[in-house]
Amino acid sequence: MYEAYFGLKGKPFQLSPDAAFYYPSKEHQRALSFLQYGLNQADGFVVITGDVGTGKTTLLHTLLNELNETDMMVATVVTTQLGEEDLLHLAASYFGIRLPRDASKAIIVESLEKAFIQFAQQNRRVLLIIDEAQNLPPRSVEELRMLSNFQHRGRPLVQIFLLGQQQFRNTLLSADFEQLRQRVIATYHLNPLNEEETQTYVKHRLSRVGWKENPSFEAQAFAAIFKFTEGVPRRINNLCDRLLLFTFLEEQSVITAATVDKVSNEIGSEFWSGTTSEPIARQQSMPGGWHAQPGGEMPNPHQVGHTQGSLSSGTRLYEDSNLNKRLDSMERTIDGLTSSFNSVKFDELKEELTFIRLLLEDVVHTQRSNTDGATPTKKKHA
Repeated sequence: MYEAYFGLKGKPFQLSPDAAFYYPSKEHQRALSFLQYGLNQADGFVVITGDVGTGKTTLLHTLLNELNETDMMVATVVTTQLGEEDLLHLAASYFGIRLPRDASKAIIVESLEKAFIQFAQQNRRVLLIIDEAQNLPPRSVEELRMLSNFQHRGRPLVQIFLLGQQQFRNTLLSADFEQLRQRVIATYHLNPLNEEETQTYVKHRLSRVGWKENPSFEAQAFAAIFKFTEGVPRRINNLCDRLLLFTFLEEQSVITAATVDKVSNEIGSEFWSGTTSEPIARQQSMPGGWHAQPGGEMPNPHQVGHTQGSLSSGTRLYEDSNLNKRLDSMERTIDGLTSSFNSVKFDELKEELTFIRLLLEDVVHTQRSNTDGATPTKKKHA
């Protein structure tokens, strides 16, 4: 909408990850170096964690763009609460392995090993990437460790990258995962941008679409952007997209701190208040070791923004957004399984998921109404 008005060749602040807009901040460059180091080792696990929206997936896409597709077999699984058999079945599907829908775990594992050996004989390496790894149940994480045991002529057959939010580190640091930790050859926690990098990030993305300082930014506007977004790239994208839209609608050409404050208030500062954890001190492991990193637990999102016992608008937005995000992710996974296995049972599962979505929406609606003192009304569902 505003691109032509400002003479831009495209949308600079889209929310979906795009390696073309990769910004090489100090944090992202170090994390990318760890991924590259791990890839060169062709063995073990590489773990990258970071808060929501810090750019883990964009970082991954940047790495994948550097790979030679003829030398690598890469599968990326974005997880929900996948059990171990579902995870293995989905991974097999992504690697092009056709299996009966009722195949046992033993058959799946055997089929994966045979396929990996064939890839190795073709001089092709196997890389399995698990995104949103914090959603994996412990038994599924353990199954990944078992996959890493596959070897052919003394060389590992598969390497695994794990990307997840900060709480995934707590999972790996638990006593049950000592064997997996010993296989982690590199780990890094991706922190948000600092104030200077936030300004450079905004200009970098604008420059990728032909920005010629229209609109221009006052110096204090960048400080206001950083204050509101806390340096989280996805938040910056969201805010800056709204800033450009607002400036276009108002037929202006300068973005000031007052502009940022106005748009920030429209978005709702409570939506992001207090959700970013403190930066984690650096204790990377290269190779072989695993070190706990200091820092408190992630805040409970349902405690963020509470005022005198009532849910704030920011908390409501968080709950609705998080609920829909998780359900949409579940639906995408089920769609992928359905296309792979073409089972009537998966159609039934989709119907059940739709029913669960409706029930959960009712729960949120009822909880909100009760908290505000209103009389809840029931929705009618077909």
